[in-house]
Amino acid sequence: MNIFRILGDVSHLLAIIILLLKIVKSKSCAGISGKSQILFALVFTTRYLDLFTNFISVYNTVMKVIFLICAYVTVYMIYGKFRKTFDSENDSFRLEFLLVPVTGLSFLENHSFTPLEILWTFSIYLESVAILPQLFMISKTGEAETITTHYLFFLGLYRALYIANWVWRYHTENFYDQIAVVSGVVQTIFYCDFFYLYITKVLKGKKLSLPMPV
Repeated sequence: MNIFRILGDVSHLLAIIILLLKIVKSKSCAGISGKSQILFALVFTTRYLDLFTNFISVYNTVMKVIFLICAYVTVYMIYGKFRKTFDSENDSFRLEFLLVPVTGLSFLENHSFTPLEILWTFSIYLESVAILPQLFMISKTGEAETITTHYLFFLGLYRALYIANWVWRYHTENFYDQIAVVSGVVQTIFYCDFFYLYITKVLKGKKLSLPMPV
């Protein structure tokens, strides 16, 4: 396992921890898209079903369990413990616009037509667009809290590091997974504008704002 993979996993975990700490410390889910968090929980659930069928390493197993637990705890915080602070009015992205095409694509384009493989492919495609409800919510409200932008930054950094991981593996192992790479690139593209605004505004102490949706 190379350094890019490790840094990517650390960045991903840090993003989730930042989000959970934000919710717990402020006792509020304001500015957080519950729909994005539901999609991420669905991503981890469908991807990590191999926990019951295939052991790779202690590191791999522990990270999968942590991501699953954190994802469902986050969803519980938003829709359960702190539901009164949840901004459902602005978290209005229609999930069927993502779930229907992703489901169809996972049946059409996969490595093998088996239940576990289709679900794994579904998770890869879904992860590439799961952040859209959060970005839509920010654009609808006009701005985001600094801590939320830190969460998004590390989430985007995780994807960028995984692209570096795939490049490294291609040159050192001759390994190339077209589904994972294309989906990862698409997801990273969604973060491009955010990265620019994060560097030019948030790191300078300004609030991040995105264009209002038409």
